[in-house]
Amino acid sequence: DDMGLGKTLQIISLLMDAKKNGRLKKALIVCPASLVYNWSEEISKFDTKGELRVSVLAAAKEERQKSIEEHEAFDIYISSYDTLRRDISLYHDMRFSHQIIDEAQFIKNQNTGVAKAVKTVKADIKYALTGTPIENRLSELWSIFDYIMPGFLYSYNSFKSKYENTIVKDGNDESAKLLSKMISPFVLRRLKSEVATDLPDKIEEVRVSRFDKKQQLAYDTELSKLKNVLNGNEEYNSSKMIILSEITKLRQICCDPGLIFEDYAGDSAKLETCIDLVKSGIEAGHKILLFSQFTSMLDIIKKRFEEENISSYVITGSTSKEKRIKLVNDFNNDDTNVFLISLKAGGTGLNLVGADIVIHYDPWWNFAAQNQATDRAHRIGQKNKVTVYRLIAKGTIEEKIVKLQESKKELADRVLNFEEGISLANISKEELLELLG
Repeated sequence: DDMGLGKTLQIISLLMDAKKNGRLKKALIVCPASLVYNWSEEISKFDTKGELRVSVLAAAKEERQKSIEEHEAFDIYISSYDTLRRDISLYHDMRFSHQIIDEAQFIKNQNTGVAKAVKTVKADIKYALTGTPIENRLSELWSIFDYIMPGFLYSYNSFKSKYENTIVKDGNDESAKLLSKMISPFVLRRLKSEVATDLPDKIEEVRVSRFDKKQQLAYDTELSKLKNVLNGNEEYNSSKMIILSEITKLRQICCDPGLIFEDYAGDSAKLETCIDLVKSGIEAGHKILLFSQFTSMLDIIKKRFEEENISSYVITGSTSKEKRIKLVNDFNNDDTNVFLISLKAGGTGLNLVGADIVIHYDPWWNFAAQNQATDRAHRIGQKNKVTVYRLIAKGTIEEKIVKLQESKKELADRVLNFEEGISLANISKEELLELLG
């Protein structure tokens, strides 16, 4: 399925039905590390009665081993590809009723340790989820079928001579038709264009990231500083500028601790989620707008894009009007993958209908401002459905404010006001402490 058509929800529905009808003995979901907690969140969201017992295999190895050994306590295990590769010996005596691999292009190279580990797992039925089963070579399709039904497309050498060489090198239509006929009973292919009448104009999704130990320590340290200010002897009203500064630091740590700690040597959970999302979008043929409030974050993302050979343009508040017009026109008409845009520069006045995926790297607190940015792509002239992703760091001020937006609009508006630098006057110390958890 194309991005945004609900592959995750389809599998959750399948597993809930299997549980209800006694077919779910144990399921293993394998996905990129950046999506492990997203799967957990989505299951919680749709399994409202909490019938599916889920174990996320992301802790230390001893804890993962204990969780696997206590398999009677869980219905579903969720593991990243790399974690599965490291843990594969723990699965030796296990058999699953369902095995699901998400972003199945991760096993496109049959010779990698990840591909070998995925194919070692024993399961009664296997699903491969991807929007891009063939990115560059037909061997990638062979590797996915080698996972689903080993031997169905013969050995790789036989497949290469019978199909890959004749289709790719010789352009043989008969071989292509024969291969299509063979795989079609096992492929459900849906594109947005085919189901457009059933889709809203704008599909919105939250992608959740969770910190590793280093990033969590950086966040907790800054959070303690802020709580000390709030609990100190100083008059609350006179501390508000310090509080605003500390809240900004918390938000920056959610984006990437490198924004405020020069010597930070760890990873950024959200950046990894973002890169995986961008790659999936590009591989599926989409163009992307990526918004952040922090221009320094755009610099970090731009640098990472260069390392990953992802082409991009950047607009910030300092970009001249003339250059903006040129970049917008170029992006709408060329093959550049991503447009990086700062909050102040990109909220209004840009017509970017060349893109049909929008990523909000950090929440804008103010939905009106966020929607205004989204509407750079979702506007008259846009021929495709637009998919909007909001990236949120789990268990942080970001998550709290998004929840407050939904449940306590008035309080969120007050936070917005001081966030915009207007006034801290209307928010109490107690409400702020609640916001910080």
